[in-house]
Amino acid sequence: MALATYKDLCIDVSDAGVSGEYWSTMLGWQLEMHDDGDAHLRDDAGRTQVWLNVVPEPKSVKNRLHIDVNAESVQRAIDAGAQVFQELPRWTTMLDPDGQEHCVFPRGQGFDKRPYELVWDCADDARASRDIASWWCEVVGGAVTDDGDVALQDIPACPWDYFVFDGVPEPKTTKNRVHVDVTTDDLDALVAHGATVLRAKGDGGIGWTVMADPAGNEFCAFTD
Repeated sequence: MALATYKDLCIDVSDAGVSGEYWSTMLGWQLEMHDDGDAHLRDDAGRTQVWLNVVPEPKSVKNRLHIDVNAESVQRAIDAGAQVFQELPRWTTMLDPDGQEHCVFPRGQGFDKRPYELVWDCADDARASRDIASWWCEVVGGAVTDDGDVALQDIPACPWDYFVFDGVPEPKTTKNRVHVDVTTDDLDALVAHGATVLRAKGDGGIGWTVMADPAGNEFCAFTD
């Protein structure tokens, strides 16, 4: 049995309105602004899927967790305010209005499943990719696959088809600007499984626990 349930995705941004409009267009979810300047995206069923949190620090390094989306064409992203970063045969790497990397997979007209996958950078070693995929499988459920790309699929309550774990040579050097949230009944079980508590619930008034996976990727665990 999984130790937690996938809850949603958080993106650190400099302007939640600008980034929110972009991601609303790309993901097909409704943007709702908050009085404090933050925002969230809500799906057609009314579930909050993405939080956009304004942070003071600018983006400084390549995102170690990025979004892949489906679209009828790359032009959708360009029209919404993104810039082309790198064109590849199957997808185009883009920079959103905040400069955050993401990949657009052109599917042609009539393809309506816009959220696709979350891609995690990890140590450039096949075993490391499998290990962190297996770790997250124990946390949120699903099934690990390895057909050349190590991935976690069939994650309960998750709108993304896959978590993909991609080996890269560069180490993690700063806080991820994109992270997932989970809900759990047992924080101690997450710690026993290898998660690290970075900031406890109640510290500074927060209503969740900030944790890191064994690769150092931050995530937030909600217990209520």
